[in-house]
Amino acid sequence: MGRMAEPSTARKRTAQKPAPKKKPARKTEKLGLVARVRRFIRRTVFWGAVAVFSFALLWTLLYAFINPPTTPYMRAEAHRLVTIEREWVDIEDIAPVMARSVVAAEDANFCLHWGLDVNAIQDAVERGRGGASTISQQVVKNVFLWHGRSWSRKAIEALWTPLTEAIWSKRRIVELYLNVAEFDEGVFGVQAAARHYFGVDAADLTPTQAARLAAILPAPKTRSASNPSTFTRERTRAIMSGAATIAADGRAECFEN
Repeated sequence: MGRMAEPSTARKRTAQKPAPKKKPARKTEKLGLVARVRRFIRRTVFWGAVAVFSFALLWTLLYAFINPPTTPYMRAEAHRLVTIEREWVDIEDIAPVMARSVVAAEDANFCLHWGLDVNAIQDAVERGRGGASTISQQVVKNVFLWHGRSWSRKAIEALWTPLTEAIWSKRRIVELYLNVAEFDEGVFGVQAAARHYFGVDAADLTPTQAARLAAILPAPKTRSASNPSTFTRERTRAIMSGAATIAADGRAECFEN
């Protein structure tokens, strides 16, 4: 018998090619589960951020027209002290020199920035100091947030401040500031402070009295407007000069008109 012909090399290779391996079903299911979890986390984070922003936006819009009935810090102090002194007054019923005094004391460039004073922040960082909070930042802290030093609060404050600047007028920001700031232990707002220290209404404050109240704002529990220390007296004189300066150079126009 004749010898049978051997199959061609190509046919031989084709016949010997191994079949593709199928991925185990369990591994495929695991990969699918991981992808679904990642999509769920992304959606949760996105919609959570939307919800938080919407809440902050609505709350800020509300206080553009309605005066805050209280604040988180006031509630905490009322619980600790049992009672607090506070009476809201519109900015029209506050002596104009009072607004100029707090701006001169706390944020002389208030009319020139959009909520965060970048130059002041850079200067504070270079000097290795804290502070540099604008009046707008302090209003956000006093009206919406809690007191105390923490990076989380400062981060929220920095994000929330431009939102308030976009919604509230500068005049409204000063009005809120003067009505929620603490001037002594349990004494909130300039009307309560004017009566507490001087026995007058906020509308009747003199330049010296207004500067005294502004001078104690960084540390109202350790300074007194009615019995000022040498430091407070010196700071009062500086604030009076600053208030006159910003009135003369136009840096008070944004909250006086």
